[in-house]
Amino acid sequence: MEKREFDARYDMYRQAVEEYLGGLFVDKPHWADLYESMRYSLLAGGKRIRPVLTLEFACLAGMDWEKAVPVACALELVHTYSLIHDDLPCMDDDDLRRGKPTNHKVFGETMAVLAGDALQPEAFRLILTAPGLVPEKRASCALILAEAAGADGMVAGQVLDTLHAPKTEKELKEVDHLKTGAMIAGACKLGVAAAGGSGELLAAAEEYGYQLGLAFQIRDDMLDVIGNADEFGKPIGSDKEEGKVTYVDLFGIEGCGQKVLACTEAAKAAVALFDTDGFLQTLADSLAERNK
Repeated sequence: MEKREFDARYDMYRQAVEEYLGGLFVDKPHWADLYESMRYSLLAGGKRIRPVLTLEFACLAGMDWEKAVPVACALELVHTYSLIHDDLPCMDDDDLRRGKPTNHKVFGETMAVLAGDALQPEAFRLILTAPGLVPEKRASCALILAEAAGADGMVAGQVLDTLHAPKTEKELKEVDHLKTGAMIAGACKLGVAAAGGSGELLAAAEEYGYQLGLAFQIRDDMLDVIGNADEFGKPIGSDKEEGKVTYVDLFGIEGCGQKVLACTEAAKAAVALFDTDGFLQTLADSLAERNK
């Protein structure tokens, strides 16, 4: 797919997501400070990769992608809650996220925890009230998100990463499969499930997402060494400062680059039969070369 065509579709999806998210939590009850904290992180920018994937897979499965926007945004709410909590002093203790002060630096630790807590159930509310889906599809989507984000998904990955000090390639891969891959694969599967797509497409979406997630995390490890702090949106070298073992420690920058390319090619191969115009393949290539 030509870059201009890819950019136009990506921007179309992303704009729809931003508009939908911008309409959430705008009421002014006397607990509006909670909403302010939620919106601060939810609307802080970012590439919106996960909801874009949901919308593209919904389209591939034959659905009007605009009907899948609430589902796509639901996963983004969960992703945002995880970032708020990841940044807390008891976790990664980060001061910057996407070039801005982290939630707890602006609103305090108590409100940051509660904002994250609130975003998670609100995500399921979006799915379970999505106007474009029949109840069966809502239930399927809710289960996919719960599995991706739960105690044997993203949260398990965070436990292993934060409390179990992974050091070997096998251990790092397990962390990344659960912490990063589960949510990206979940985003892909949500699009298929919302559209009632085939089992073959669902399996391809899952494999694509997991391979993309591993490539994404390895590239993150590289950028923590070679990235530009202003472009990356957070301090460079934080992993080394925290004593974390990363793929760069095990394989070096060149070896990590080779692994990113291998995972990217595996992701592209997984969806080759369905990605007829090459949007997903172009997306995978763009993420392999990202600088932020």
